[in-house]
Amino acid sequence: MPTLDELRRAAYKTDLVLSRRLMRNTGLPERDALIQTLERHGIPLMELLAQRAQARADEASRKAARKQQKDAVLAQKQAREQAEKTDASIWLAWFDGSARPNPGKIGIGGVLRNPNGTLFELCTAAGQGDSNQAEYLALIAILEMAVQLQAAPLLVYGDSRVVIDSLRSDSHAGRLSDYHAQAQTLLARLPDVTLRWIPRRRNSVADALSQRACAISENQRFSL
Repeated sequence: MPTLDELRRAAYKTDLVLSRRLMRNTGLPERDALIQTLERHGIPLMELLAQRAQARADEASRKAARKQQKDAVLAQKQAREQAEKTDASIWLAWFDGSARPNPGKIGIGGVLRNPNGTLFELCTAAGQGDSNQAEYLALIAILEMAVQLQAAPLLVYGDSRVVIDSLRSDSHAGRLSDYHAQAQTLLARLPDVTLRWIPRRRNSVADALSQRACAISENQRFSL
């Protein structure tokens, strides 16, 4: 006969709930209550336990395969990004826009790095609006800088899904459509540019610059 631990492992959440109710109503020990509950499925108990053990093993195998696939994709992504960052011919850029409060005063920040490692910094207040407008304005400003410096090939990082995804798909309507069009015009002037989303924690420098910009009133500042 199965042990109590084997019965617990085989029981689903609803089985456990029903068995506890049976224990309260009848005073049965937990093991006996679990056996009675599981037997209600109409399958011989040992066969049911074997089926559920196999189902757990199959799910564990699928979970391990998903994790392995996810780890492989992540490793490939990290390797690609590292290769890009160490490419002696590529320009890199990061942008971020903030609104304080949201909507509120906009600050935009960004960094453009040439292949020699020289940094061009953007930190400026940009009027009033919400966070999505701020993100677009930050990208537009960093692209204007890239056009001015003839930055190519260029890889641009940002943590705004709204901006990155809409420009990749070349579709945006509503109140952001004008910003979208400005960004597309600038992208068309750059011969080799790639936009890539990154999580906010990996965009800390541009984020700090945009936050700082929210607290300043000057129109625009670029520094080497």
